[in-house]
Amino acid sequence: MPPLIRFMLTRLAIGFALGALTGIVVWAINLSQLYPPNLERWIAQSLFVYLFASTMGIGYLATSLFLDVE
Repeated sequence: MPPLIRFMLTRLAIGFALGALTGIVVWAINLSQLYPPNLERWIAQSLFVYLFASTMGIGYLATSLFLDVE
């Protein structure tokens, strides 16, 4: 695999993992009491976590491309 593709995929995966962890923590601390435990809660929680994960993944990739590529 070319080095740039490997660089981009690893940075995107790292940012996605950090964002997913952040989304889970924010949901557990602040928003878990707002929704009763049913299907709608799981859908809302998964969309919320995906929002954090995708945003931080792209942000981490863009920042690392800006700072690390020579």
